[in-house]
Amino acid sequence: MEHRLVTHIEKALGWDGPGSVGAAFARGRLTDPELPARLLTPHKLLDLIKRRHLANPQLRCYSQGNEVHPSSFLSTNVNRRRQAVSQADMAALGRILNGGGTVVLDHVDSFEPTLEVACRALGWWSGELTSANAYLAVGETDGFHLHWDDHEVIAVQVSGEKSWEVRGPSRLAPMYRDAERNSTPSEEVLWKGTMRAGDVMHIPRGFWHTATRLGSSNEGHSLHVTFGFTRRTGVTWANFLSDAARADEAFRQNLESAAGAAAHKLLADKLSVLAAGCSPERYLDELRSSTPPARHTPHVAAFGRPDGVAAVTEFAPSIVRSGETVQVCGGGKRLTFHERAEPGLRTLLSGHPVYLDAASEDITTLADLLITEGLCEPLTEISSSGYTGLVTPVTYSKQPSNSA
Repeated sequence: MEHRLVTHIEKALGWDGPGSVGAAFARGRLTDPELPARLLTPHKLLDLIKRRHLANPQLRCYSQGNEVHPSSFLSTNVNRRRQAVSQADMAALGRILNGGGTVVLDHVDSFEPTLEVACRALGWWSGELTSANAYLAVGETDGFHLHWDDHEVIAVQVSGEKSWEVRGPSRLAPMYRDAERNSTPSEEVLWKGTMRAGDVMHIPRGFWHTATRLGSSNEGHSLHVTFGFTRRTGVTWANFLSDAARADEAFRQNLESAAGAAAHKLLADKLSVLAAGCSPERYLDELRSSTPPARHTPHVAAFGRPDGVAAVTEFAPSIVRSGETVQVCGGGKRLTFHERAEPGLRTLLSGHPVYLDAASEDITTLADLLITEGLCEPLTEISSSGYTGLVTPVTYSKQPSNSA
């Protein structure tokens, strides 16, 4: 999938592909002045919050550097069916913001199609699960205390401005669950300055950072979106081996009842064989092909055929030709097709929105099947908007210039 945001992030940070994610702190500026507002605006964020059932900690607020108790900005309403529904008290949010506060909405990509598609494109690009959080601050606002994240972050300033301080790590490759605490900030300041609309930076896992609007205009604001990448580590691979070991009865036996050193050596040898057969590369490949889509619109034949479709897998599907067949692996599915289906598969699973105005019967039938299997979903007016101007569409009424 070729996405405008991914292309401009690479240019801004001087990257050639995703290999630099997590390698070093980087900062730059998007060369497309319209892109930040295309992602999100302050009013759009508040409108999303207004229309959703939300709870803490997905929706959080801060004032003077301290977290505000959820009861101050969340209300529980009882509908006519006597169901309790948690919603944001928008008047309270307004008071918090106008008083120099901050509103944070985690996983905003689950509500907004533009950020949903952007996260999918970044996931296909990086090979890692990606999500987006939004941070809106008004006036002179204390930021979060100096801290580090257990995942890689790309931050995009989409509106207003905010001051940052980024430091190096004090423990290499720290984890949320770790062998040691990591509570002493590094003294190495890598960058201290102001992010303005269009600025972008990459903060690797474990790098200390803080952001604030103190010293800025009381009438100003800041809105930035962070894209978080959940990286796989040697520990997650070891956990995978632990789960795989359950298939062998020898690993399920009690260690105390095993016949001494010989049995223990057998376990060690079996573990070595298991690790060799399930290498980190194979683990990553299987993980990406077996991860189901977070969600998708189902196929309902009674609604008629859709006007268009788009792939919804968390990672780019694998399409491999083998003799007279084509194997597709992705979204937790392994499907086999006749070789004639290969051009259509590569188009429909490209990550680009595909419109079926004048598609052949074979293509529409293939699209129906991919929707049924959960690898694609029908495009609606709302979901299509997430691609508009960011991902080039394919329209069968104008024969696609590249069927691959």
